[in-house]
Amino acid sequence: MAGLEELRARDFIQQCTNIDGLEKLLESDTVSFYCGFDPTGPSLHVGHLVPLFAMAHLNRAGHRPIALVGGGTALIGDPSGKTEMRKMQTKEQIASNAQSIKNQIAKFIDFDGGSAIMVDNYEWLGGLNYIDFLRDIGRHFSVNRMLSFETYKMRLETGLSFIEFNYQLLQSYDFLTLYQREGCRLQVGGDDQWGNIVSGADLTRRIEGVEVYGLTFPLVARSDGKKMGKTEKGSLFLDPGLTPPYEFFQYWRNVADPDVEKFLKLYTFLPLEQIKELSGLKDSEINRAKEVLAYELTAIVHGKETAEKAREAAAAAFSSAAGSTDAIPSIEIPRSEIEAGIQVLDLFSRTNLCSSRSEARRLVVQGGASVNDKKVEEVEAVIDAGWVEDGVITLKAGKKRFFQIRVV
Repeated sequence: MAGLEELRARDFIQQCTNIDGLEKLLESDTVSFYCGFDPTGPSLHVGHLVPLFAMAHLNRAGHRPIALVGGGTALIGDPSGKTEMRKMQTKEQIASNAQSIKNQIAKFIDFDGGSAIMVDNYEWLGGLNYIDFLRDIGRHFSVNRMLSFETYKMRLETGLSFIEFNYQLLQSYDFLTLYQREGCRLQVGGDDQWGNIVSGADLTRRIEGVEVYGLTFPLVARSDGKKMGKTEKGSLFLDPGLTPPYEFFQYWRNVADPDVEKFLKLYTFLPLEQIKELSGLKDSEINRAKEVLAYELTAIVHGKETAEKAREAAAAAFSSAAGSTDAIPSIEIPRSEIEAGIQVLDLFSRTNLCSSRSEARRLVVQGGASVNDKKVEEVEAVIDAGWVEDGVITLKAGKKRFFQIRVV
């Protein structure tokens, strides 16, 4: 058994509490490890992909993942990486979010086979006696040390609430509880979780007298310095209802050339030899590697059939190749409405290409709006039945974003 070799070769490792000790542990036995996901929203997003892939690699190496859905900690909100306090949510909202997230994690980890489990920390946090918790757990924490972590340093500048200050204690208690219940010896997560992970390992050592380990992964940024997974419309989600699979596919198909090798390593299960070959392609040939990246990741998140449709739709939209464009985002508009004519700004603002008429106006003025591959020159232009081709009007924003109006 092993696991770290693959993570190291794919550049997953950022920090570890004891890398030599962890390597020996992973080589000697099956290790239970956990990663936490706070259900503060209805879907995971691109920022969660690195931990999900890392968990899958360790699972494939023979180790046992514990996916922790933070139904308890989400009631407080993790201050890590945040400049202001999260909005408080109801228990009902969090429970609904947790169920959605569980389904998404299952795309990466096989819970049915028995080699992985999923838990919700509300099970042990929901009924805690606060006085007992402070006596038994709180006494092991140094406020001075907590304030030395970057997360709290950053938040002190904008204001840190007492409820958030408790978060580190609760996440540390998760690690201790999972060691006691499941023999969990390792916590993994993004590098913004380093302070919480170190504190959990320290608490478990103090109470149980055993060494447990923490391992963090890099917070991925694009080569242009922009935040990973951000689009014109916001975050890139794994839920197809929030980010359509075609848009998800197109995001990865259009990554910058310098990011191809890094993303193939982090966001696919392709063999490293194949990744080296793909990332070595030059000039326009590198687009083939980007298409492989987009297909492989879309197939994992949304299924192979959906990935095939997205690839086919992209090929049909960007070339004269025959293929179905069904996967391209679309809406239906009655033929009578089209025949009466719709101003181009109103039409674009009804799609996800533009959020408002003013945004559509800027797009037209800057020369980025096209209808059926014809650039829109006038903001007062009207789109009518003469633009319908095979029951469809195709809108384009810039060079890479498409939307279809299906006339019914």
